[in-house]
Amino acid sequence: MLNIVGKRNIFFTISGVWIGLSILFVLLFGLKPGIDFTGGSILELSFTGDRPAFSDMQAEFADNTYGNVLVQTTEDNGYILKMKFISEDEHKAILQKLRDKFEVIKDSGLSVTSDNNDTKLLDIKTTTVSSTTAVVTTTSTTSTTSTISAIDQNSDVVENRLIEDRIETIGPAVGLQLQKRSIEVVIAVVLAIVLFIAYAFRKVAKPVSSWKYGVTAVIALVHDVVGTIGVFALLGKFYGVEVDIPFVVAMLTVFGYSVNDTIIVFDRIRENLIKYGYEKFDEVVNKGIKQTLSRSINTSFTVLLVLFAMFLFGGGSIHYFSLALIIGIFLGTYSSIFLASPMLVVWQKMSKK
Repeated sequence: MLNIVGKRNIFFTISGVWIGLSILFVLLFGLKPGIDFTGGSILELSFTGDRPAFSDMQAEFADNTYGNVLVQTTEDNGYILKMKFISEDEHKAILQKLRDKFEVIKDSGLSVTSDNNDTKLLDIKTTTVSSTTAVVTTTSTTSTTSTISAIDQNSDVVENRLIEDRIETIGPAVGLQLQKRSIEVVIAVVLAIVLFIAYAFRKVAKPVSSWKYGVTAVIALVHDVVGTIGVFALLGKFYGVEVDIPFVVAMLTVFGYSVNDTIIVFDRIRENLIKYGYEKFDEVVNKGIKQTLSRSINTSFTVLLVLFAMFLFGGGSIHYFSLALIIGIFLGTYSSIFLASPMLVVWQKMSKK
């Protein structure tokens, strides 16, 4: 017989170690806030040809002229650059720098007029565009060397043209306001969850009061969120992963998923209390867990399959958003089965003393 409640101390220990390490990582490394909270600029670029290598793009900002620039790939053959607040002049300088590096002139035949007004067919050699007005050395069909000036980058001879898709700038004051509102939203959601569960289980007074169901669900939520935050503190330290508004959205999603999973188990426990009574409360709780175990695991498994697909193929813009959901939903499934319900038994035993 699967006795999850009887082995609750093992699961409590696993959760305690995970949460302890997560808190330690947060205290040692802290979280790396994104520009949504600190203020800064986001530049999204795409290329008409092949996207430059990731390492080459990172190398362009290795001198830290614009601070610690976070480079992310997109699914649209481009990059997202996140950096400190930049002025319009710095914005233009960055674009010009990248165009100088990555835009090229393709091989082409071009009819031009030389200095002596003779029209010749020139073979243009592929070269890097060095400015808005390019100077390209060419060789004519008669082996005469000529120089073409004033080739516009927007002409058809530019290969792998860099396109600026968007530029967003968030001031520090706005970032602090977003940070404050995010905290307020999280607190409001937690309070709403406690009140809702207490109301939903108001008719279950024995052997555990209804409000304790709500508190237990919130403890499970804290477990899920702190566990996820600990992983991101570690990733921020060693890989520069930032915490931004999408991360907050992911945590709120985990809130909803975890509470939903927990309430389903609690609801089955409530039904069993009506059916079997509460004299052997630990057995009733264990029975409720077993009855919902396959449902919880199967549902979470299908959700995680989708999230892994998003993580692997969704592009850089949702890469860490997907990762936060993967970690949070995994922990939410674990806590609803192995943490929240066994804690009801702990409440019940404490009330007897």
